[in-house]
Amino acid sequence: MSATDNPLIEALPPASDYLTYLTIIEYNLTPENLPVLHRVLQDETLTTNIGWDLVHLLVPYLPDSEQCLQDIARLGNPREVILKVTESLRLIEYEQQDEPEGPIDTLAGATDSRARAESCTYPIKTAPTEEGEKRPGSSQMVELPPPLPLPVSQFVALLSMLAILHSRIKTKYPSRFLSTTMQAILGSFSNAESHREELVLAIVKAVKQLMGIERPALPSRKSSGVLSSGPIVTAKSALDPEATTASGDELSPHESAIQRKLLQSFITHVIEEYMLNLPADEDVPGMAWCSRLMEKVQPERIIPGTQTVSERYQREEKLLRRIDAIGQLVTLAQDLKLTDEELLSAAITAEKVAAGTDGEDEPPASAEDIPLSRLGSMLLFTARQTSNILYDTGKLGSSQPFAIFPDHQELLKNCLSSPAQGTGTLGTEPEVLVDAVLALGLVCLEHNAIGEPATDERFNEYLQVTALLSSNCPSPNLRGHAHYLTSTVLRSQPDDNARLTFIRDTLEHCPFENLKVSAVGWIKGETIEANPPTPHHGHGHGAPSEDSETPSIFATPLALDSLAPFLFPSLHADLVTAPLQDAWIAFQTNVSFYLASLNFVYLLLCAKHLHHKLAIADLWQNAGVAGSFLQPLRDANARFREEMDSGGRLTDERSDTVLAEMSLLDVTLERVTKAVSFLNET
Repeated sequence: MSATDNPLIEALPPASDYLTYLTIIEYNLTPENLPVLHRVLQDETLTTNIGWDLVHLLVPYLPDSEQCLQDIARLGNPREVILKVTESLRLIEYEQQDEPEGPIDTLAGATDSRARAESCTYPIKTAPTEEGEKRPGSSQMVELPPPLPLPVSQFVALLSMLAILHSRIKTKYPSRFLSTTMQAILGSFSNAESHREELVLAIVKAVKQLMGIERPALPSRKSSGVLSSGPIVTAKSALDPEATTASGDELSPHESAIQRKLLQSFITHVIEEYMLNLPADEDVPGMAWCSRLMEKVQPERIIPGTQTVSERYQREEKLLRRIDAIGQLVTLAQDLKLTDEELLSAAITAEKVAAGTDGEDEPPASAEDIPLSRLGSMLLFTARQTSNILYDTGKLGSSQPFAIFPDHQELLKNCLSSPAQGTGTLGTEPEVLVDAVLALGLVCLEHNAIGEPATDERFNEYLQVTALLSSNCPSPNLRGHAHYLTSTVLRSQPDDNARLTFIRDTLEHCPFENLKVSAVGWIKGETIEANPPTPHHGHGHGAPSEDSETPSIFATPLALDSLAPFLFPSLHADLVTAPLQDAWIAFQTNVSFYLASLNFVYLLLCAKHLHHKLAIADLWQNAGVAGSFLQPLRDANARFREEMDSGGRLTDERSDTVLAEMSLLDVTLERVTKAVSFLNET
């Protein structure tokens, strides 16, 4: 069929009216007819009248229909088309994404290295050479990205249209259109479950165009599939037929401020949406900022021969894509002039409902009405602060100092569950959020920015939160980082009485056994530091200064005496006289704590230089360690063994792990008992 015989040509107005012509397009729209429609849409009058009604017809034909959609964005009525585009964004059905079956199945047995290689290589196709016009038929081998799923192509194309449309609308209050657009983009993005990095790059590109930012986007990984989101439009766009301002008119400062704040707020919400929905990965929570920071600043802690988390982020494609996406958003936030002070202020401020979210007829009246995302601001701030260390930028990125007290404490209070809500929720937030909050604490430690707690109570409140994180987090990785942060901040407190109070409160009141084990470790560390085998002065918390006669409380019997009832509790009622099942549960819950306390008392008995100074013999007798702590453990262990043998009531509890644990307890009890003889030698 010749071009003139094509119904899209034959029925062109005035041969038919616009409504009839739209119907003809709908019935004759095929992939083969798209080039014809593209030529037809170069008529500005036609496209102004029918363009907005074509959007929903063309979106299902992407990416083939992209040229036509760009024509509509350039030449259609921008106010009408923008409504259709935002509507189409909301209607994208991401759940229909299907992974291609063939290529994936053939790689099922491939090695990791081969899979990585193939995932980074595009199919080889032929394309005309640069001299194609001079030498017809000449071609060269090129790499083409794999096709994106239709919903992703739709998102990318629609955002490209929006960037063009917003630049065409000439009105005193363009922020009213921008507010609606940002809501539609964010709503659509939040519905996507895969290819989110591609969507992020499309968002970054669109915002840069909206703001007229000329800095090119950072180069993305080849496998991201977003090397190009379609042809770059160089053709001239039509004027706004309903313009209320001239093309050269400057926006008022008030309106410019609203637009900038809208985009700033939008970016913080995109970061929140992207990061809090990153897929869970063993030992890699979100961006794994904590682990990567510790590997950077304390490389001596890395176990030789093991793959580090940092190496994984340099080699694994999915993790590299995360770094790409966050890097793009961080750079864009910088271009939008979002300051660290603004981010910190938003992170510790109770979040309001963003203007316009309850109804798009109510756009923000001022920039102050537009809040940044609280969690998104914190995540963006963390990305900046960790990057300064990870990539040696040498900048703190803020004129405002950020310290443990009061800044990090405020972030803990506002970005994680409050302990007042119950100890069961703190630490169960998304791992990426916990990782980010803890990473900021590690940044403070690296900069030696502890600050001054307003009161001892505030100091204890901070440690209670980080200690609970070290107990409650499901991720052992994050528990370890929380424990390190807690221990380091605790040791930073110059008042040894304040440190002792926190340790005692933890041992006495904390319901978590692993946290009580940590508390035993803290008192052990304090005792060793305050009482070196060879006395010296001026080093550590425990040593008094040369002109001070007041020793550390940990260098006197007072500290251990005050802790003894909680370090070596009376266990007879819990483990010996209690009903068997209750005793067994109590034993299983606390056995790690029992072992930690036994090892500590073994240290006290073996370190002869402590015996007189800390009155260890009196402690042993007065606290009844042998009778109230050691003997009930012996009796309980024997009781449980008997019930595990010969069809006893604990037969089902018997396992290699349980038996090994009970044997370890027997051995430790025996070691402590033998070490008691050292008390008679001093």
